[in-house]
Amino acid sequence: MALKTGSEDKKKVIIAATLGVVVLGLAGYQIFNMFGGSTPPPAAPVSVSTAAPTPVSSPGPGPVQHRMTVGQGHEAAKIGNSMARLDPTLHPELMAAAESLEYTGKGRNIFSMSSVAMAIEPVKGPFRTAQNAPVVPAGPPPPPPIDLKFFGFEAVKSGTRKAFLLHGDDVFIAAEGDVVDHRYKVVKIAPFSLQVEDIPYNNTQTLPLVQN
Repeated sequence: MALKTGSEDKKKVIIAATLGVVVLGLAGYQIFNMFGGSTPPPAAPVSVSTAAPTPVSSPGPGPVQHRMTVGQGHEAAKIGNSMARLDPTLHPELMAAAESLEYTGKGRNIFSMSSVAMAIEPVKGPFRTAQNAPVVPAGPPPPPPIDLKFFGFEAVKSGTRKAFLLHGDDVFIAAEGDVVDHRYKVVKIAPFSLQVEDIPYNNTQTLPLVQN
């Protein structure tokens, strides 16, 4: 009975020692990772893709509306830009072919310093200048029109007539030989016209009868 109890205690001691070693190993591993262990590799970044703009047409008449959708699972694409279709690659063979072109026109090559100027056709006859142009004599200016209106006349018992003349807002009554406004002399009074002399210009004009 004593032997059996001693063997059981021995087994318990072995199991307890084994568990203690395991616990000490786990604790040491955790402490090592916390203070001196290698850091775990960083997680891979999650990429978020932007979808290309999807045009959505309105149900009624009007401008087309565009809506951007994000996170559709495919790579974003940029549209509507003409610069994206340009090829920036240089082609030396095409540049050399362009440089070897020669001007084949008939006129002067404006891109060449040694180009011969185009021949100008010589003048076939004398050209007219201001010196050989005929001189037209300038005469005196025409006299100004007489600023009077003849709108009627009055017959007197003696047989003489007196004309009614209008100059602006002024009304004059004059017989033949009278001077109106210190400038106009009445020469002759007829039933439908009036002859008046402009004294400063020595000019005689006929004024028609103006019906009111």
